[in-house]
Amino acid sequence: MAEKHVVRNGDVDIAVYEQGNPAGPTVLLLHGWPDSHHLWDNVVPELSTRFRVLSVDNRGHGESTNPPGTSAISTTTLAADYIAVIEALGNGAPVHILAHDWGSVASWEIVCGPEAQRLVASFTSVSGPSIAHVSTWARDRLSRPTPRNIALPLAQLGSFAYSTFLALPVLPKLVIKAGVSEQRWRAALSAAEGAAPEDIHLGPTFTADMANGLRIYRSTWAANPLRSREAFTTVPTQIIVGTRDPAVRQSSYADEDRWADQVWLRVVKGGHWLPFSHPRLLASATVELIDAVTGAPQARALRRARMGVPRTPFEDQLVVLTGGGSGIGRATALAFARDGAEIVVSDVNGIAAEATVALIAQAGGVGHAYEVDVSDETAMRKHADGVLREHGVPDILINNAGIGQAGRFLNTPADDFDRVLDVNLHGVVNGCRAFGAAMVERGLGGHIVNLASMAAYTPQQAFSAYSTSKAAVFMFSDCLRAEMAEHGIGVSTICPGVVHTAIVRNTKMSGVSAEEEQRRQERYDRLYRLRGYGPDKVAAQIVRAVRKNKDVVPVTPEAKAQYLFGRIAPGVVRFAAARASLVR
Repeated sequence: MAEKHVVRNGDVDIAVYEQGNPAGPTVLLLHGWPDSHHLWDNVVPELSTRFRVLSVDNRGHGESTNPPGTSAISTTTLAADYIAVIEALGNGAPVHILAHDWGSVASWEIVCGPEAQRLVASFTSVSGPSIAHVSTWARDRLSRPTPRNIALPLAQLGSFAYSTFLALPVLPKLVIKAGVSEQRWRAALSAAEGAAPEDIHLGPTFTADMANGLRIYRSTWAANPLRSREAFTTVPTQIIVGTRDPAVRQSSYADEDRWADQVWLRVVKGGHWLPFSHPRLLASATVELIDAVTGAPQARALRRARMGVPRTPFEDQLVVLTGGGSGIGRATALAFARDGAEIVVSDVNGIAAEATVALIAQAGGVGHAYEVDVSDETAMRKHADGVLREHGVPDILINNAGIGQAGRFLNTPADDFDRVLDVNLHGVVNGCRAFGAAMVERGLGGHIVNLASMAAYTPQQAFSAYSTSKAAVFMFSDCLRAEMAEHGIGVSTICPGVVHTAIVRNTKMSGVSAEEEQRRQERYDRLYRLRGYGPDKVAAQIVRAVRKNKDVVPVTPEAKAQYLFGRIAPGVVRFAAARASLVR
């Protein structure tokens, strides 16, 4: 249950609600329009175990005083109220601010002010930029006119266009009273943010707050924000913005590292009201910044978000890769490590996984070895739990583990057929299920790579089990890609052709004697080796697929040709497969 405080600032009483750990550091939660402190109802439980949490009703909102006059509600008056709250309830120490919308805009005035260090220990800004910084950013680009430099400020100005209507003196309030009910607003936010209606907390004074708070738009335009000048801050500042935010564009933050000693930028697959749709993400991001400014090592996601720091393509990213003990898996692990990633390598052969990690270490990278059978769902879940606990949520998941199998269908025992499906298909499914939920819940996007094969779209004799497993991976990846798109998680399907790896000499040949199986394995291994296409080339294509967010990547020349030909003339491909003799 929240304890209510009242802080006096001049003639205005500010309602403040305290929850959480009274002995912990103070986190101050600040809202915008048309919200009240209830905006943070989903975030507070994520913070209350460790922190003393104060949430504020802005003047004109909730239980706070509603002073008369247009200028009574402005970014300046809000900032003054927040300072009064910090001085009255901050326990004599700088507080950590998490602010949204106008609450964030007003907070910029504090952190860029002369007493910032005394008042604020860290600032996490959500969907609320500094007006001074945005204005300077726009002026700088328009002073150097190029198509892009003109388009970006105009796009941001277009996103702000709604505020011109809301700044009108009478009409907006009439429209709100006539047609914007609490029920409609909740439904609109639920649809726009992808949040359940029950997660949209508006508070009992919502209708009055919506009308009262409109004055901030008039006061802001009356102050002519385009005349604002840049202001520097020494407060460690974290910026969070949604990709679908209709009001604030990511591009408008491009110059923030000019105006802050330390600034981090996180782009979230979401809209404007992230406290409703991504409460856990906002809480964890805030905690990561608080921990960093109080002396703890920076979390990987926070390091990656630091602006103005040069980095290699995958520096401060975690790659989780199965089947990394040899072949394409080992080459891919080394390729990502060279680009700065930290690698979790698993393989059914634990010694082989450790050998890959040793090679990563020799190259100056960081790797961790695990032994796991991807076909065992329970083992994969246990593996994922350990990885998430010890290393965190992967940024990139590569489901590479696979086995080969050859032989005519009627000569292939059911156990052999099922084993291929268990490893090649269910291993991919198990990997996506074990790690995918954590990637979605984190809310920062990511990438999944699933290894299929040219065999996925090339019908051929004597490969029914293997081709079926890879075709299933191909379609599974298509379906997964469609589902993961809303979470900002890309899915790449990699389709190599003839590549020389250990899978060839380990391919099980059904329907033949052990001597004949060994003869064929040696023959095909020799032919693949003469082909001259090694796993390093596939690894380079996997890295490129992640960087470019490629959907389907046929790798070798024959894989590319077959992919194209199979789309143009699939009947010819099936005709040839039916009449091809089995190479012995």
